[in-house]
Order: sequence, then structure tokens, then C-alpha cells
Amino acid sequence: MLERGLHVDHTTIYRWVQKYAPELEKRCRPHLKACNDSWRVDETSIKIKTVWFYLYRAVDSAGNTIEFFLSPTRDAEAAKRFFCKALHSLTFSTSQVCLIEEHVASPTPVLDPDTTMSALRVITVDKNAAYPKAIAVLKAAGTLPESVELRQVKYLNNLIEQDHRFIKHLTKPGMGFFSFETAWRTLQGFEMMNMIRKGQLQGVAKGDVKGQILLIATLFGVAA
Repeated sequence: MLERGLHVDHTTIYRWVQKYAPELEKRCRPHLKACNDSWRVDETSIKIKTVWFYLYRAVDSAGNTIEFFLSPTRDAEAAKRFFCKALHSLTFSTSQVCLIEEHVASPTPVLDPDTTMSALRVITVDKNAAYPKAIAVLKAAGTLPESVELRQVKYLNNLIEQDHRFIKHLTKPGMGFFSFETAWRTLQGFEMMNMIRKGQLQGVAKGDVKGQILLIATLFGVAA
């Protein structure tokens, strides 16, 4: 902003992130492309004040982000809540496809033909004992089909462990967060911007910076 002659205090940037990061996620969700049927699930640690919290994350076998969830605990209950959130968000995204198609004549980017959610086939996790417990509870409740396979093979999770790096790259210089709420809002912005960069939104390819700018400007109703 200084290069453009704008003098903005860092606290102003902070307030923008807190206000607009959750709104960015909310507006982008209906435009996400479908993920495939093979999930990689893992958690990474995030420091809030002096306490470590756990950011649960899932990507598909192509590296596309599926969902994320910040939790104060790392147990079966937290894993169950994360899986429920991931399954709900995918169902919600699919249900929005018809609504978006009704507005293809507007500046909103045109959808790709393949917009239906793939049936979940397999979930790959590490050796954390909480995952089998959570999966068993979800299958017993009928939330997760019995046909879904759970694989506890650590080396198969290298994909998501590598994907955690972008979060660490952003959070480490900040030396942690000071409250759960500010951490969660900021992480929403980090994750959604990363999904945009990956090319996970309809009509915007990976590396298409101009398309990404146009999409966000359209979603917020401002001039690009």
C-alpha cells in the first residue's frame, strides 16, 4: 500500500482481516469445485497465547482442501466434530450448485460441468487412536456410510503433512494468536485464500491471478 501512496496502520489491516476473512469464506463456499472420494486427514498445532490448539484439516488425493476446524482438544470428540463439519460443508456446497447456475448471466464466473460431490470412498489418517473411534461413532449413527474405508497408514498422509506448511509459514512469523476468536477468523482467511490459489473455485484456474481478483471483486460487489 505504501507503494501506492496509501499509509495504513498495521492495526487497520488486522481489523480488515477479522471482519472480512469469515465473510470471504462464506461467499466463496458456494463456488467451490467438487473434491474427489479419497480424503487425507491430519491435524497441526496452532499456539494461542501460551496454549497449543489443534487445527484439523482434510485434503483430497489431488491436494484440494476439503475442510478445516480449530479445536482446543485432540481426541475422538474433536475428530468427530471435524468429520461432521466436513461432510456438512460438502453437502452444502453441492446444494448451492443449482442456485449459482441461475445466475450465470451475471458477472459471476461460469461453473464447470463437473459440480457434483463424489461419494466418499476412503479416509486416510495417521496412527492417532482418536480417528477410528470417531469413525465408528459416525458409522453407528448413520452419518458416515459403512462402505467408507479407514486407512491408518502414516506415509500415505505425506500429502496433507506437506500441505500444513503454508499454515506454518504464515503463523510462525506472527508468534501466535491472543484469542481463539481472532485465531479462527484469521485461519479462515488463510485457508480460503489458499483454496483460491489452488484453483478450487469455479471458473478460476490455478495461477490465474486476474481471475482470482475478478472473482473476489464480484463476490463483494466492488470494482476490480
